[in-house]
Amino acid sequence: MNLKSILKTLRLNESTISMVFGAIVIIVVGILVVNYFKEKGGTVPGISTEKEPTLKTYRVVKGDTLWSIAEKSYGSGFNWVDIAKENNLSNPNSIEIGQVLTIPDVPVKELTVKTTKSEEPISGATYEVVRGDNLWKIALRAYGDGYRWVDIAKENKLTNPNLIHAGNILILPR
Repeated sequence: MNLKSILKTLRLNESTISMVFGAIVIIVVGILVVNYFKEKGGTVPGISTEKEPTLKTYRVVKGDTLWSIAEKSYGSGFNWVDIAKENNLSNPNSIEIGQVLTIPDVPVKELTVKTTKSEEPISGATYEVVRGDNLWKIALRAYGDGYRWVDIAKENKLTNPNLIHAGNILILPR
């Protein structure tokens, strides 16, 4: 039996067969072109080879701040700015319970501290306040992290952390 007799029994005419073979050729050529561009490291218009960044969400609960949410999400409160920017928050201090925030896929921000040579580190368990000191400067010298001023204020039961006097003896929690 020859091909012509088989096609007659299937009742396929030449135009249908030509259309099927044409479609197969177009698909094969398309696959070859896409593979060619992928191997060369280029991009194919309309085809994205980059993975879309995955965005997580977080539902705000009572007591949350952007800082605490950033600490939970990144391990660093310094990323609160990224969360505020991603969610177009005009007032970052105003988030509501139940609000759903998008947590962007960004690198973790870390504290960078520069101290001048005149500022000697504090290594003792107590510190005597001198003129011009504030809790931030003391925490920076004692721990290398100014944000630890909160720990000093809590340990010393300061009702007004902005008010310390020269001569005060502060306990530095270690």
